[in-house]
Amino acid sequence: MALEGGDFLARHQTSCVEDLADWCRDEIGASIVAIDAPCRWSTDGQVRPAERELLAHGIRCFLTPTRRVAALHPGNFYEWMLRGAELFRALEKTHPSAARHQVGRRLVVLKLFPTPSPGICGAEMPWPRKKAQRLALLHRHGGYNASLVNIDWIDAALCAVVAAIAAAGRPLKFYGEERTGYILVPASPQPTGLS
Repeated sequence: MALEGGDFLARHQTSCVEDLADWCRDEIGASIVAIDAPCRWSTDGQVRPAERELLAHGIRCFLTPTRRVAALHPGNFYEWMLRGAELFRALEKTHPSAARHQVGRRLVVLKLFPTPSPGICGAEMPWPRKKAQRLALLHRHGGYNASLVNIDWIDAALCAVVAAIAAAGRPLKFYGEERTGYILVPASPQPTGLS
């Protein structure tokens, strides 16, 4: 999902990580790429510090296992995390992972929580309610688009909105640390619109 000046310009769906990285870099020239997947794995099988901090603030999230556990999962549940990690690697030469205080108008890649409002993050709720709440959040931030019909596109749009907030120089809250990775959300749970 590509966002510029508050408008959604394009979206691209592919199962090829290199194709998606090329789209981000070459076709749309993204300065900030927001990925809704962990940028690092758990190193010891325990909850990563970023996830522990989110949970301590009442924000529910998926917990990241070790890469080995993810790769061997019999139900392939962690495929989205594995693909996300591949995308981070594919982009790292041109868009290094953002470390603390390194976000702004430069080429970076961010691990963002797609729903910046702590009242919505990771909430377990029926699909119609989840969809309605996330669409309302997009609408509030000027990113509503009627073509967003499934939760993956909606979350991608929310990531684009938070990346736009970062590109505008608005503060982000960093959860976690460098070794096991950061998760970023807007510093304010209800930032104003994108314009």
